[in-house]
Amino acid sequence: MNVAKSGYRVFSANSTAACTELAKKITERLGVELGKSVVYQESNRETRVDVKESVRGQTIFIIQTIPRDVNTAIMELLVMAYALKTSCAKNIIGVIPYFPYSKQCKMRKRGSIVCKLLASMLAKAGLTHIITMDLHQKEIQGFFSFPVDNLRASPFLLQYIQEEVPDYRNAIIVAKSPSAAKRAQSYAERLRLGLAVMHGEAQCSESDMADGRHSPPCVRNTSGHPGLELPLMMAKEKPPITVVGDVGGRIAIIVDDIIDDVEDFVAAAEILKERGAYKIYIMATHGLLSADAPRLIEESTIDEVVVTNTVPHEVQKLQCPKIKTVDVSMILAEAIRRIHNGESMAYLFRNITVDD
Repeated sequence: MNVAKSGYRVFSANSTAACTELAKKITERLGVELGKSVVYQESNRETRVDVKESVRGQTIFIIQTIPRDVNTAIMELLVMAYALKTSCAKNIIGVIPYFPYSKQCKMRKRGSIVCKLLASMLAKAGLTHIITMDLHQKEIQGFFSFPVDNLRASPFLLQYIQEEVPDYRNAIIVAKSPSAAKRAQSYAERLRLGLAVMHGEAQCSESDMADGRHSPPCVRNTSGHPGLELPLMMAKEKPPITVVGDVGGRIAIIVDDIIDDVEDFVAAAEILKERGAYKIYIMATHGLLSADAPRLIEESTIDEVVVTNTVPHEVQKLQCPKIKTVDVSMILAEAIRRIHNGESMAYLFRNITVDD
């Protein structure tokens, strides 16, 4: 394709080489060259972006993968978007496979909804559309004042299970907490497999403080309001860990959207082994794999961790051969092509339900 006449450009806003790999794969599939730009850090860690070609009247796609240095990546994206906006780009579309701060999308005590703040910053910088993948909560799309296409990685992970997991018909899909049950149910129904749900002290405590009802503290205080006594909320007490469903003699496949700190997954794998599962697989869209995650996975009873390349994790793969990667550049490239050509995005969401 002739880039000069195609009416759109594809740029990478990352300053590190490891983070541009996904952008290169997408442009190869599209048959275009990566836009000429320089993104770097000054000696005082300020972000500088220089766009080396004209973008006037063009539709621009900025591909930004999020490495461990999340805040630097965000600033790179904001500065790049603003540079393109002031260079008279017609439309600026962010391709952000893993949307950062997506876990901070609910009020927690006296905290803030940082995901909403980031959405406002991106709009102010000049973005007019976002392509992302498997948002932590689908309701995040409501934070934006412009369109958001939330693509799904599940077709690629389902294909991996069918092609790469031996005897997958003897598998059972596992949700490591009740909050992950809908995602697990979707996988189980599509693969025609059974479903198991784990519940108890090993589950993630993210939802415990999600709605801000712990603020202010529950202290019985009737001074100034005699006769007013609000009922005191009882403290939660988690039951012992239980597995609802029979995993004995089965391959257990735990599915989730993000795998970051892996302690919960390791604990879940140990419980499943005790219940008789003979192989443990972890399937997740975004493999952040922070801190000692590769070492913990290598030393655990987990047989394989399968993630997509929405987040760069080549270093972690060198540390732990159990980590496998599924390429999702195909669907991201197709989304870019369809948006540029004004085609419907419905094809990319076929057979996708509200709960997926």
